[in-house]
Amino acid sequence: MKARLGAVLFGIGVASLALAAGTAYHVAPSVTKLPYDLAFCNADGKPDGCLKASVAVAENATFMQVIDGKPTIQNGTLKATTEVVPQASTTEKEMTGDLDGEAVVWQAYGRVVRTDNGSDVSLYSAELALDRETAAARKWDKQFLDTDGEASDNDSVEFQGQTYKFPFHAERKDYEYFDRDLRRALPIRFDGTEQVKGIAANRYVQVIPEAELAVAEGSLTALANSFAPGATTGKVTYSNTRTIWVEPTSGNFVKVREQQKKTFVPDQGAAVTLLDADFAYDDATITNSVTSAGETRDKLQLIGRTLPIALAVLGGLLLIVGLWLIVAGRRSTADARHRADGAPAPVDGPTRQEKSVTDERTGGPLSDEIPPASTNWRADGESAAPAQRTASDEAEKH
Repeated sequence: MKARLGAVLFGIGVASLALAAGTAYHVAPSVTKLPYDLAFCNADGKPDGCLKASVAVAENATFMQVIDGKPTIQNGTLKATTEVVPQASTTEKEMTGDLDGEAVVWQAYGRVVRTDNGSDVSLYSAELALDRETAAARKWDKQFLDTDGEASDNDSVEFQGQTYKFPFHAERKDYEYFDRDLRRALPIRFDGTEQVKGIAANRYVQVIPEAELAVAEGSLTALANSFAPGATTGKVTYSNTRTIWVEPTSGNFVKVREQQKKTFVPDQGAAVTLLDADFAYDDATITNSVTSAGETRDKLQLIGRTLPIALAVLGGLLLIVGLWLIVAGRRSTADARHRADGAPAPVDGPTRQEKSVTDERTGGPLSDEIPPASTNWRADGESAAPAQRTASDEAEKH
């Protein structure tokens, strides 16, 4: 029975170890990929695990806004909303060749509005392919970036580096991060770790020094006419300090800050500030991002670390117990067979009554050599030496 139970436990232990290895080397890698069924949240925040819009606010901002067809400089609070919408049907149709099974298509929409009247300040839309493991942009011939709301050749772009997400298990190292204004990727440096609403996050900082933007000549002329009398053209410069806090296990953003500046420098006259804004995630967005990142982190840690370790420990214990039971069971069986084949049958001990009789009749283990003690009893006062025989006895002998 012990050997049979031990064999069962040993088998379960082997299965547990195999399951631990399978979970660690097959299941865990499969969940650290961008899923095909990821969706954008509806108004009720469903389905579970969906992507929510992020909102960043810039108070006391200076910005350019086109009103009635004319560029103007305004001041106030801006709200930037970004929505990322996975495109499952486009992924299935377009991700072929080396992208098949390796990339997903996402669409992104950005809108900046004034908080006082809700009017638009700027808009953009983009579509790109992301690597399912690294979340970095992949080359795709149908990617685009539209910043003026009109389809044109200017929408052509080649996304590079990280965009809306960092890799799963983001490392404490530098990455490349895509900047929409420059339309290219630049280094974003690892700058330490920090707690964001109770969750540990890696902090990455991208400093973009003042650089000239590619702006259509017609737009430069319009700016010169509006802000620099006598000027006929000019250039637009841009700088930004971008800080992103990333929960490392999930690679999700939990907090973002961008300190943006844009300046029109005419060929004649003084420079004009087109944008001076410090955008940062609002509290609701940070809370939602921390919650989502924490849930994803816990799921990944459960599947990738906790479950394999638990299964491995359980499997090891079952192997040890099972092996011990097998050895103990076989030893018991061998002992039983040995007794049955060669050992003398046990002799029943005497009963209490038999023992009493023996004590009265024998003198011990050598009772067959020593006569019963009762033949040696003598009466009180009798001589210890035997009496001499009488003469008559002797006469009778003769």
